[in-house]
This record gives sequence, C-alpha cells and structure tokens, in this order.
Amino acid sequence: MTTTPRVVIIGAGIVGANLADELSTRGWTNITVVEQGPLDLAGGSTSHAPGLVFQTNPSKTMTEFAAYTVDKLLALSEDGVSCFSQVGGLELATTQERLQDLKRKLGYATSWGIEGRLIDPDECSKHYPLLNQDMVLGGLYVPSDGLASAARAVRLLMRKATAAGVTFRGSTPVTGIEQSGGRVTGVQTPDGVIPADVVVSCAGFWGPKIGAMVGMAVPLLPLAHQYVKTSAVPELLGKNDLASPLDPANGARMPILRHQDKDLYFREHGDRIGIGSYAHRPMPVDLRELPEVAAAQMSEHRMPSRLDFTEADFLPCWEDSKELLPALNGARVADGFNGIFSFTPDGGPLVGQSPDVEGFYVAEAVWVTHSAGVARAVAELLIEGQSRIPLHECEVSRFEAVQTAESYVSETSQQNFVEIYDVLHPLQPRRFPRELRVSPFNCRQKELGASFLEAGGWERPHWFEANRPLLAELPAEWQAPEREPWAGMFHSPISAAEAWKTRTAVALYDMTALKRLEVSGPGALALLQRLSAGQIDKKPGAVTYCLLLNDDGGVRSDITIARLDETTFQVGANGNIDFDYFTTEARRQTAADVNQWVQIRDITGSTCCIGLWGPLAREVIAKVSTDDFSNDGLRYFRTKPVHIGGIPVTAMRLSYVGELGWELYTTAENGLKLWDVLFAAGQEQGIIAAGRGAFNSLRLEKGYRLWGTDVTPEHEPYQAGLGFSIGKNKESFVGSEALAVRREQPAARQLRCLTVDDGTSVVLGKEPVYFNGEPAGYVTSAAYGYTVRRPIAYAWLPADAAVGNAVEIEYFGTRIAATVAAEPLVDPGMERLRG
Repeated sequence: MTTTPRVVIIGAGIVGANLADELSTRGWTNITVVEQGPLDLAGGSTSHAPGLVFQTNPSKTMTEFAAYTVDKLLALSEDGVSCFSQVGGLELATTQERLQDLKRKLGYATSWGIEGRLIDPDECSKHYPLLNQDMVLGGLYVPSDGLASAARAVRLLMRKATAAGVTFRGSTPVTGIEQSGGRVTGVQTPDGVIPADVVVSCAGFWGPKIGAMVGMAVPLLPLAHQYVKTSAVPELLGKNDLASPLDPANGARMPILRHQDKDLYFREHGDRIGIGSYAHRPMPVDLRELPEVAAAQMSEHRMPSRLDFTEADFLPCWEDSKELLPALNGARVADGFNGIFSFTPDGGPLVGQSPDVEGFYVAEAVWVTHSAGVARAVAELLIEGQSRIPLHECEVSRFEAVQTAESYVSETSQQNFVEIYDVLHPLQPRRFPRELRVSPFNCRQKELGASFLEAGGWERPHWFEANRPLLAELPAEWQAPEREPWAGMFHSPISAAEAWKTRTAVALYDMTALKRLEVSGPGALALLQRLSAGQIDKKPGAVTYCLLLNDDGGVRSDITIARLDETTFQVGANGNIDFDYFTTEARRQTAADVNQWVQIRDITGSTCCIGLWGPLAREVIAKVSTDDFSNDGLRYFRTKPVHIGGIPVTAMRLSYVGELGWELYTTAENGLKLWDVLFAAGQEQGIIAAGRGAFNSLRLEKGYRLWGTDVTPEHEPYQAGLGFSIGKNKESFVGSEALAVRREQPAARQLRCLTVDDGTSVVLGKEPVYFNGEPAGYVTSAAYGYTVRRPIAYAWLPADAAVGNAVEIEYFGTRIAATVAAEPLVDPGMERLRG
C-alpha cells in the first residue's frame, strides 16, 4: 500500500475545505484540517461572504480559477440543489468611460473563453426590472455568473472529504509550526503536536500570523468592507417565496449586479436586497484588536470577521443605491456589518511554498470566486509538482523584499481597495509609494525629463522630454500615426524619435531593474546544467540564452547565463520567483552533496546596467576604452571584463533591441560615472537616453519574447518559437523527458506575429483574435513598429494559422484586420546584431 504525505491544512473555510477535497479526490487522505473556530461556523471571511461570482478578469489565470469554481460548485449538490445558482451577472455602465471599459472586459471574456455580450438599457431592465433605466447606458451580461453558497459548500466538502478519510478538528487554534533541518515536521495546538510532512496555511486574513510562525512574510492586509441587507422591498414581495432553504440564490431571479461607477454591487436575499460597497474609506484591521468570540457564542451576527457597522460610511452609498434602484425608497437598511477580507499589494492571491522552510505552503487572500480553482492548483502543485493553470501571477514569492514591508503592504493594499472598481489602464502606475528603488542614473534621467512608470518598486523611464526637439528632425517614414485616446495613455510620440535614434545612431537604456543573480561554487555548473534546458558547459566568457522548464516541459522562465569563470556565473532572471527557485534547488543540492555546494546571491541592488545600443555604439565605446570591442574582440553572446573611463565593467555582447551593442554592468557606486562617461563620449554620434516605450517596440520588431506575457508555463518551447534555445544533444535536465514527448506531438497552438493592415490601429494586449470568423486566440504583447511603419501584435493562435493568413483583432468591440507575418520583422539575417 502506497503511503501519502501527512498533510495539515490550517483553516476550514472555502479554500481549506476545497483543498482537502481536491487532495483526497486524488488519493491523498492522510490529511488533518484544523480550524480555530467551530466547524459549523468558523468565523472567517467565508462565514459572511455574500457569494457573488463574476468570472471575467484581465488575468487569464484568475478567470480560469473562477470558471473552475463555478463548475465545481454547480456539481456540488444536496437533495437536488447545487451550491451555485447561475442567475447570471450584469455589470452596468452609467458613464461613457465605463461603457468603453465593458467593451474591453467583454474582450477579456472572449479571450479566456467566457460567454458574454453587451446589452442595451432596455435589455438591462428586462434582466433587472428594478433599475432606473434612465441612468443606464448599457451593460455586460454573462449568463454563467451567479451566486455561490460558500458556507453550504464548505459543509458538503467537509462531509465528502471526511468520507474519504480526512480528519477535521474544530476549535483548534494553531500555536506554532515545528520544523527540523529546514523542513516542517508538525503543527502545534493546545491539544498537542500534529505530525506533518506538508502544512498548507489557508487561514485567510489570519495568514500573516501563521506565516510568522516560520519566519515567512505573507503580504496581505485585512480590510473591512461594508455589506447591508435591506428590509423587504415591496416590488419583490411574493416573488421569491418558493425558494428552497438550501437554494444558494435564496430565491433570487435577477442577476447579480455591479454598479462600479459608484463602487457598489447587489444581490437578492428573498424579498430583500443585499448591497456591498467599496465606496467608503479603507478600514484596515489590526488582528490583535479583533474581539474574541467563544465557540458557544458564535452566530451569523457574531463572529471575529464581522465587525460593527459604521453607518455614516454607508449613508452616501444608500443614496446612490436608491438612485439606481428606486424601489429601495420603499425599504430601509435593516442589517449591516463591516466584514473582513484580505487585500494584497497587487490584488492577487498568495500561493506557494516558503523559500526557507520546505513543506510549508500558503493559499491566502483567495476569495470565494476563485476558491475551488486555487485549491485545485495547490493540490496539483503538491502532488504533481506544478499547477496546470499557470501560477506566476499568484506566487507568494513574486514580491521583492521592499514589497513585503508592513508599510508597503498597508499602503498599496488600501490603494487597491479604493481602486477595485476603477477603470485602470494596463500601464497605469501606482501613485504611491514611489521612489522606492532607483538606479544610479536616476538623477540624470530626471534632468533629461524622464517620464517614469513603476514596476517591482523600480522607477523606469518610458521616454525623455529632452528628446522632444528630435520630433522636428524625425524623417517622415519614422513618424507614427496619432493614437486613439486609450492607446495613447502613458505614451508619447517621443518614443518614435528614441526608436529612430537607436536604429540609426546610438542610445543609452537603463537596464538596472532586470533581476541579476550570482551563482557560484563548485556545484554551480551542475546546478545550472540540471535546471536549464540550454548547454551551459562552455568556456568562461560564454553567454547562453536558455529556458527553465517545469517537469511537464512548460516554460517556467527564460534567462541568460554568463559564465564569468570556472565556478562563477551571472544569471539574468525574470524576477524574485526565479531567485527563490534557484535558492531552493541550491539548498537541496548542497544538502545532498556538501562538495557540490552552491551560493545564490541577488546582486541586482548592488549593481547596475546600461544598454549601449545602435549602429554607432562602437564609435562611442572606442573613445573611452582601450579594450577591444571589435567583432573579433567580443563576439555576439560573449562577455569579458573591460574598463570604460577607468571604471571596471563586465561587458556582454547582447541586445534586446536588435542593434549592435552591449549590456554594460558595474557596481552601483560606479554607475553614475559610467553613464556620464558614455553620454559625454557619444555627443558627436548624437547619443540619447531612451526609454521603455521605444524598447518595447524594438524588441517586438525583433521577435523577442517577454516571459510572463508572451510565454508562460502553459506553453512549451517549440510552440512558443523558442526551440532554438534547447541544448543540442543535451538529454538530462528538468522537463527533458516531458519535452521530448511533447515535441513528437503536433502543436495545437503557436505564438504568431501579426501586423495590423490599416497601419494605424494600436492594440495593447489581451484582446481576442478571430480566425476564420471565430474567436481563436488572444494578443499577448503589442506596440507600434516604428521601423516597419505599422502596428505589431503577438498572439496565440491555432497552429494552422499560417503566415499570410488574415485574422481580426477585436478592440473595444471593433474588428481590426491583421495578417500573420513571418518573423522577425527586422534584420532576419542578424547582420545588424553581429556586425
């Protein structure tokens, strides 16, 4: 008989109960679920969740989590009544801005496979007769949305899991996590220690408290959110009387409703209306101040997660509600509370293993909408080693250290609460906190009038006002058409001038924000050979572009590895997730063989990087360095130590923009001088500083993929156009066996380059793509191609969408004609790069 790991799940809410079910369904039954409250009413967010499930999300992952949750709860039933009522979801527009946003949201739904349609005010009123139709401009209707009965689902999931052998223990608080040798070994409770090989914290807003027991930062903030129920609404009297007491919709006949222009949502409760509001001030909750409620005193109206209602905060919302639903003038607010939910710095859930304590996992900040989907993903992660739905947007390790600070978590989570229903542009930077991480060149960039956006706490220039005079010199063939307002937000025509200068002269790009790791030690080569799909066993001075794969052959990340000497490598990674992966694997390798120890250091903050790129780059470098930068002296994808203006620099012959040049690395204290030396030396060549706007256009023209956007773990290298990076004759690496199998199977989808036929319409990403008249894929990255003089988009499409085929991109409800193009669009022979 095969034994399965001993698993302890902390928290018996909607996530913990779902996880117990997902694991036991897959044969893992040696599971104990501990809950600090009584099992029949635990007192967490699940106990008071209103149950509205709107599936459509800008994130493909989050939408798939929601769709799975709907399917699972629909199938979970008792006495013929399921735990989900598909009453439909209706999102209203009362402003033109919101109406346009709903068109974009319908695009997301189409891209991710959710059926929906835009409807006019008349049809909105037919679905929701209580509406003040005069206010409504239109709506997005999704018939598969609806209402979940979270508490009832938990009860049925617990019953099902118990029958499979899972143990549930109520009124059992966790007092500590035991560990030995860097692994969890048990969970401490007042009744003793529960032995464990795996511990998963599904504690909701108590997650930071549990994480602290193993020294793990869990970056979430508990915030109170107002919800009220009205008294009986005269227009609903008698219409929902036939409701079963088990009905999750409580007899609801109308769809769940969002009025996002006023930060409100609505659902029926029999003949009453429930109203939720995000319109009030953020109300962070200090867990230390929560009232203790004894199990015997716990009730629907008295629980730790249900705080006293602050009526003054709701009064403006009540007026807005009555304006939208005039029938509420015949009712009153009968009951209200401030319920606690979890918010995070970027609004996403927190899923994954502790980087320091193996076997300790979290699944926190997960709402009912995504609960079953997240639980399935965690079950797959534990049993199969990875989730079939990509988790990179949800990985708890995605945050940089500065983003896990209590002050940062509090400020950004409160901002997310305020903006939860706002119309936000994909490039829209957070307003605060800012200036957290700046490169050594920041002061010079400000002098040049840099327009900064923010990512990972870094200030990143997107264009420079100092280059505006170049627009007067810009040749006609480089002048881009004016963009429509949405595509034109956080964009400047200056990017065209910066792209022009990069292609025809020379430019400086600040590449400091990209994650850099130093991998060193006698086991460094063995580690990198095992984890990467590329051939790393090359002489010092070699640089290799390669992939990290998951066990199923999907692309975990793409990286560059520079071999600096026999035992030291510099890795260009995608973020903190890669850092934690390398750290964990290095620890395992060292534990297995101390002679093969490896050290992983994040050197991003202590170093900086300038991309010096353009056909005149060699002329500039020759003025300030006596080192040989000729083609023979430093070939493409090679590195060597040099001196520039007396500054020690590691030069790598790489270019992400498709032009001659180098990535130039030095220590942070030398960074400003390096910038000044190069900028002064390049004046004769017309050197400029260029930003991310030009950079993104140039990299798409060259066909360079952006991991996490163009390629994710659901894709394998060959369908993504990255098969060239797999080491020839390399047989043993993570994912190699699965990749060999997948390569023999015909790919169903391919990443394709598209050019827009009208030469003017710029899209932004995530729009649906139609092939043969049917929705068949979605856009990943897009930009205007200044060199090729037309908009570019990359998209996942069926494999039979061949070069030359016509497709259509749906943008704000309008179909834009495009053509599948051969790639790369610029310099397919690599002459410019290798010259």
